[in-house]
Amino acid sequence: MLATLDRPATSSTVDPAFRRDILSGFSQRQKTTSARWFYDHRGSELFEQITELPEYYPTRTETALLAQYCRDIGEVTGAGRAVIEFGAGSAIKTPHLLSAISPAAYVPVDISGDFLRESSAALATRFPGLPVVPVEADFTGPVTLPPLVADMPKLGFFPGSTIGNMMPREAVDLLRAMKESLGNGAMLLIGMDRVKDIDVLIRAYDDAQGVTAAFNHNLLARINRELGGTIPLDAFRHRAIWNDSAARIEMHLEAKHGVAFMIDGVVFAMEAGETIHTENSHKYGPGDARLLLRAGGWEPMDEWIDAGDQFAILLARSA
Repeated sequence: MLATLDRPATSSTVDPAFRRDILSGFSQRQKTTSARWFYDHRGSELFEQITELPEYYPTRTETALLAQYCRDIGEVTGAGRAVIEFGAGSAIKTPHLLSAISPAAYVPVDISGDFLRESSAALATRFPGLPVVPVEADFTGPVTLPPLVADMPKLGFFPGSTIGNMMPREAVDLLRAMKESLGNGAMLLIGMDRVKDIDVLIRAYDDAQGVTAAFNHNLLARINRELGGTIPLDAFRHRAIWNDSAARIEMHLEAKHGVAFMIDGVVFAMEAGETIHTENSHKYGPGDARLLLRAGGWEPMDEWIDAGDQFAILLARSA
C-alpha cells in the first residue's frame, strides 16, 4: 500500500483538540505537550525506527516475551476472542499474539490513520482468514468498536508500556475507558516497563544516532505545518532526564538561546535553558503495576517477566 504524505493542513482539517492542547500547553509556565501529538505520519515512522535501535530495549524485550509466552497466554484467554489493540502503530508484536490465541477478529485502533491503514493491510495479508477492521480514533477515551465484534468476547492488547506516557491519574482514566470500550467479561494484556539502571534508561531515550531527537523535534515541525507556527527547530536541543521522585524518564526540548515565535497567531517567547516538556515515560515496580490495574477496574490474573527483570506483560480481567 502506498503511503499518504502529510499535507499542509488547513484550519478546517486541523484537529481542534491539537490546537487547543498546544496553545494551552505553551501558555503554561512550564511549557508542555501531550505525547499523543507525536504520532502524525512522520512521527509514527520515526517511532518505528526508534523501536529498532540497539539502545531501545522495550520493544526487543517485550517481543521476546510474547514469542516465548503467547501460547501460555492463549491457554488462559481461550480461543474466539476479538483482539482490540490500542495504539496499534505498526503492530509489529501483534502476529505473535494472533498466531497463538485463534482470535475471531482483530481491531487495531490508532490516531494516525494513514499509518494504521498500512499496518492493517499488511496484517490482513499475513492472516487471510482473519477479519481485520481498523478504527481510526483517539483511544484515550472510550472507543466505539465495529458492530462485527459487538457480541464477541474481547481481549484488549496494549503493548509497548504506552501506559507509562501518562500521569497516574490519566493512566487510571485510560484503563477505565478501555474497560468501558471492551465491555463485561473482557481481558486486557498490557506491557509495563520496569524501573532499572538510570544509564540504561537515558540511553534508550537519547540514542547515539539521534533518532529520538528527530522524533521529539518532529512535534515542532507538526506545529509549524498544521498551526501556522514559526518555531525555529534548530533553536532547540533534545534532552532526556530521569525524574527519580516520579520514577519516570522525561523528554524535553530545551531552548539553546532566547527565542520568540508564533503558533496560530499567538506569540510565545522562551529564554535560554527553558524547556518544552514533551513526554513522560513512567516505570513501574511489581506492586505499582498491579495497583494501577486495580485502580482502573482490572483484576490482575497473571504476569510474565524477562530474565533481566526489565519488562513485564500482565494479563487482567475486567473487575
